[in-house]
This record gives sequence, structure tokens and C-alpha cells, in this order.
Amino acid sequence: MTTIVKAANAAEFLSLVPRLLGCHVSQSLVLVPFDGARTLGALRVDLPAPEADADQVAATLIGMVCKLPDADGVALVAYTAASAAAGIPHRPLADAVGRRAETCGLRVVDALCVAADGWGSFLDPECPDTGRPLTELGDAAADGIDHLPQPAADLAAGLELPEVSTATATAGEQALAAFDRAVEVVCGPAATDERGAFGERRVGGGRVDPRSLAASLLLDDLPQLYEQALAWDTTDIDPHDGAAVIWCLSRPALRDIALVGWSGHIRDADEALQAQLRWEQGEEYPAHLAMRMWGDGSRPDPARLESALALVRALAARTPAGERAGLLAMCAWLSWALGRSTHAAHYAGLARDLEPEHGLAEIVLSFVGAGHLPEWTFDRGARRASR
Repeated sequence: MTTIVKAANAAEFLSLVPRLLGCHVSQSLVLVPFDGARTLGALRVDLPAPEADADQVAATLIGMVCKLPDADGVALVAYTAASAAAGIPHRPLADAVGRRAETCGLRVVDALCVAADGWGSFLDPECPDTGRPLTELGDAAADGIDHLPQPAADLAAGLELPEVSTATATAGEQALAAFDRAVEVVCGPAATDERGAFGERRVGGGRVDPRSLAASLLLDDLPQLYEQALAWDTTDIDPHDGAAVIWCLSRPALRDIALVGWSGHIRDADEALQAQLRWEQGEEYPAHLAMRMWGDGSRPDPARLESALALVRALAARTPAGERAGLLAMCAWLSWALGRSTHAAHYAGLARDLEPEHGLAEIVLSFVGAGHLPEWTFDRGARRASR
């Protein structure tokens, strides 16, 4: 269902921006593309350093807006902790963005700044040099805004892994060790790495936990396992079933099957599994599957990606802290795929702290560092905020 929100003035428009982003922001530059009178989402970046070339920054940002085929206008909002006492800050940056927008045929809907002690529009000739009182923003609300979800407090909201009890964590660690032993018994030592699936915690001979043995059979149909896991109650995951998914996501070849399936459909995971087996026999890996990692191809279902992210975060919380690299890297990619570059960089950084050369973590950090967003972010049907 489409929600119509009408902003009668700049103050009411500013009340809408956090809803578009999903959170309140600071020290940020936000671009809101328009198709006529309709917004097409929002794009957030950190405020550039004072020494940054304003024209170069503007060219990069407006270049992203131009990827939206229906965009014909753009609004700019700078959020800053700087004072407006000597004049509304960041005017040179706003002017540079405005010039680049007009050069590219985009109308500038507005150019606003919310400072520490005032706010205003660079395009309003009646706006005082030191801005208007911030109290005006507290009373403003766009018509229909109450139908949109409340924004989170800040960009960091949702970064921490879910809390789990000591008993849950202990059960998870024991299940991982038992699953490692079960896979080694069923598939042979070659199924694990030299030290076992999770470093030095390797179970020697002895009894195999029948619950882990049963869970190891889930590996016979990985696409189905990943599909079923999306429907799990993340607050009540069976530790042995969870161990099966954790074990897989810690191995790049098996993780990539999940990545393809969760960003597409179970049939895509089936194809990725077969492609992986053929690649191991020397065949080329299909380009249309590999491109999913880079953010190309058809737009994923955002709800599906959200479910996958919630699942992997829950599994990471149940995994011993030193052994979460693969799961954290997957959290990073899923966050990036949803347009949350700030969260993606956080998870990727944690993964790299554990494994300095972790491949997927390095890829995500390179994406974020280059300002590269998934191409599906620019699909009008996505209607997602990028932050």
C-alpha cells in the first residue's frame, strides 16, 4: 500500500527526511531524489571533510541520483554540529551540488541545512543569515507522516548483535563442536579444514551426538536448508540446526550459495550449488550468478534480505566471539545489499579484525570505501533509503 505524505513547506519536509532514511542522522549530507512531486527514497553520506573538493563531491553524488531513470529533481539537506551564528554552514557544498544538478538537467527542489543552533534554506531569500530557530522544526510535521514507521535514534541503531543467555551461548558452542565431529565422521576429515571447522576446538574420537548427526543430513540439500532457515524464529533456534547453517556460512563456497539464494529465490540457490560443483571441476562460474555479489541483476525482495540479516545476526550472537568472521561478513553483505553502507562497514570491520584477509569482508569494505551501491538500489521499485 502506498502512503501519500504531503509537505507544505521546508520545515515539514525536514520532518519527512528521517522517515525516508529510517533513522535520525548527524554530520551527514542527504539527497532526496524526486519524480515530479514524489520522493524516490533518500541517499545519505558523511559530510565531506572541509578540505574536500566540493565540485568533485557534488559530481559523485549527483551522478548517483542520475542513475535513477525517473528522477527529475533533487533536494539537499546538510545536518551538521557546526553553528549558524556566523552564517548557515556548508553553503559552498550546497551551491556545488545545485550547480551539478542543474548541469545534469535536475531541478533543485530545495537546499537546506540543519545546524547546531539554527536551520534554513539556501534558496530562501527571506531566511535570516543565521538561520531560523530549531524550535520551528519541533512543531512541524508533514501531512500523513504518522503512517510511516518511526525512525531509529541514529545510524548505530541495530548494529549490536542480539543478546543471548549464557545457557544459549554454551549450547551453541557445544552444538558447533558436535556438528564438526558429525561432519567429519559422515564426510571424512577432508570436509573440515586442517584444524577442524572452528580452529583448535576439534573433537576427537568417541560418540557422535545423534542430534548433530541428524543435523548434518541437512547438508544434503543446502538450498532447502537456507530456505527453511529464513522462516526460523530467531529467538528460538535449535542449536544443532543452527550449527549446520553456521558451519556452512563459515565456508565461502557454501556461503555464496546462501548469498545467491537469499538475494534471489531457492531456484537460484539450486543453480548456484550446481555451478559451484562444476567450478570445482574446472568449469567457468556463471557470470549472472557471480554478479549478484557485486549488486547487479534483478532487485532482491527487501523482506527476504531483512529475514536473512535477522537470521545471520541471531546465529552470530550464538557463535563464540572469536569465530564469527564468516557470519559477520555475511551480515556486512546483507546490510550493503539493503543500502545500509554504514552498517555494512561496521560488520565488515569486525570480520576483518578477526580475519585480516577475509575475502567477503574485504570486498564489502572496498564497496563502501568507493561509495559503490548495489545497482538494484537505483531500481524505482526498491524505494529504499541508502545510508
